[in-house]
Amino acid sequence: MNARTRTALAAALILGIAAGPPAALATADSSRHVAGADARTDTPDAAALRAALAGLPDADSTAALVRVGGTDGVWRGSAGVHDLASGAPADPHARFRAGSVTKVFTAAVVLQLAAEHKVDLGRPVRSYLPDLVPETYGQVTVRQLLNHTSGIPAADLPGSTPEERYAHRFDLHDPKDMAASALAEEPEFAPGEQQHYLNINYTLLGLLTEKVTGRPYAEEAARRVLRPLGLRDTYFPGADPRISGPHNHGYQTFPRPGGGTELRDVTVWGATESWAAGDLISSTADLERFVQALFRGRVVPRPQLAEMFTLPGGSVRLYGSDEPAAYSAGLSVITLGGRQVWGKTGSRWGYTTAIAATRDLSRTLVYSVNATDAKGEGMNPRALSLMVAAFGEPSA
Repeated sequence: MNARTRTALAAALILGIAAGPPAALATADSSRHVAGADARTDTPDAAALRAALAGLPDADSTAALVRVGGTDGVWRGSAGVHDLASGAPADPHARFRAGSVTKVFTAAVVLQLAAEHKVDLGRPVRSYLPDLVPETYGQVTVRQLLNHTSGIPAADLPGSTPEERYAHRFDLHDPKDMAASALAEEPEFAPGEQQHYLNINYTLLGLLTEKVTGRPYAEEAARRVLRPLGLRDTYFPGADPRISGPHNHGYQTFPRPGGGTELRDVTVWGATESWAAGDLISSTADLERFVQALFRGRVVPRPQLAEMFTLPGGSVRLYGSDEPAAYSAGLSVITLGGRQVWGKTGSRWGYTTAIAATRDLSRTLVYSVNATDAKGEGMNPRALSLMVAAFGEPSA
């Protein structure tokens, strides 16, 4: 992959974005063309996808699970190890932490409530949460939470370095307390003027959901999305820091005090600070089913679904840059291989995930990469290769 491709993708894929057995590798793939495909005739590039999975585990990733689908054709693959100690092959049906892909589920719940006239997207959030949202943020609307144009700063959480975050990995965080800490600060900008992707927007949407429905967020999301779609491997862990059911281990690179780096197993790690913005646990099969149902209008009614495919207009720019707004309600868009791709990436310690699809569902991609740099600045090289292999290079 050339430098231009890497730079362009690393910048644009904000859809949302050691020791070990040296020869331990397990790969499996299958592909087929779907008869009657009427959108395009190019099948997934199996050779490119296999190449994108080759060589695992390596310094950047220990495992990867991939599902490519759509009317163009289907491809499945997995590579790497279940864990570095045993070197056993990665389980292709494993569960994993989906990170900010959770936001797509949260957006879907809120848009369902809007379709039922229980939430008005243009109404101030304060009218739903008057005891939590101060007058300072009285003009912020529900839609501005959905597309990250609220101007509300991040919540105050302990730790900034990986080592500090590791020390606090079992802390429990209350969403109301996190929201209160953010709302006590001055706005970053006036509502609707800029776009800053922050978890706090979706923390507030989770609280709004609870206020409107009278039920816990996780229960409401399961009732509205998980159970109707039969997503049996998908759940919200709450205060449990473990992943229940089959899962491949996640690892994170940490600096050693005397120099060099080491890998630590970070599979068990609490996710209460991300809650409705990023605590979901799922599988590639479940996420593929979800994205296909979502884009077909089976999760959110089509009038409200349009919000997911609409970026803020006008002169809205990403916070602190000259780049145009990149986020809609839950999704983002990039042009790859000459076609628009909508989706969302997400990362938790030891895991990075993506769902992505063309609007007509001619091509879909879901991957989970057990990345050793999942919370790093750039996009994991393995994940980057998979995105290009599935859709093609970004437009110039």
